[in-house]
Amino acid sequence: MAIDLQGRVAFVTGGSRGIGRAIAIRLGGAGAAVALTYRVEGDAAAAVVAEIVSAGGRATAFPMEVTDRTSIEAALDGAEATFGPLSILVNNAGINKPTDFDRIEEADWDSIMAVNLKGPFLCSQAALPRMAKAGGGAIVNIGSVSGQYGGPRTAHYAASKAGLISLGQVIARFGAASGVRCNTVAAGLIGSEMAAAGMQSAAVQQAAAGIVAGRLGEAREVADAVAFLASDEASYITAQTVNVNGGLYF
Repeated sequence: MAIDLQGRVAFVTGGSRGIGRAIAIRLGGAGAAVALTYRVEGDAAAAVVAEIVSAGGRATAFPMEVTDRTSIEAALDGAEATFGPLSILVNNAGINKPTDFDRIEEADWDSIMAVNLKGPFLCSQAALPRMAKAGGGAIVNIGSVSGQYGGPRTAHYAASKAGLISLGQVIARFGAASGVRCNTVAAGLIGSEMAAAGMQSAAVQQAAAGIVAGRLGEAREVADAVAFLASDEASYITAQTVNVNGGLYF
């Protein structure tokens, strides 16, 4: 299915690397003008912008602190000043720090909740009136299979991603009258993310053994789901959790 996002303006948080990078490139390739955000990786963000532009798309990047309302509003203002009214928000920015439950520090709990749950709340709250004014839009949250069954060393991360699913459902209810849909993509085990986390090949192979598809996922496969949910082809899909996990959880 060819996804057409011509005329749309997308705002992707944490778009400089990993899944966020793949999402920004996918949306740009489908015709959307893409504003991606980063916290510290300005060079990586610039490289993503360059890749989208070199393929004939439109893109820009903004530094943003996802837990700060003022920073979010400034980045959204910049995106709309550059490309026009916002129509797609992808709440992708997230962090994790795998730790045994009894060793999780309160500060780590707070920081993960702030980025992974408060961040999407603030971004969605800032985006909704902009989308409503423009006649509607789509919000896609990037969740995780960890939020559905709980990883053994990710209590804080799993809790934040479980909360994100519920937050998405509330946003969908609230935004419906304004023509705004909201869905969550629950990503499974993605190879590039696991490699970035420093997992050894033996651990990766062990993880893949429990997946029905028999392999780890790719960031582009998550991005494909996001592009679909952001498009008119998904016009009757809202308040849902779409699993992209190869059958790891069902």
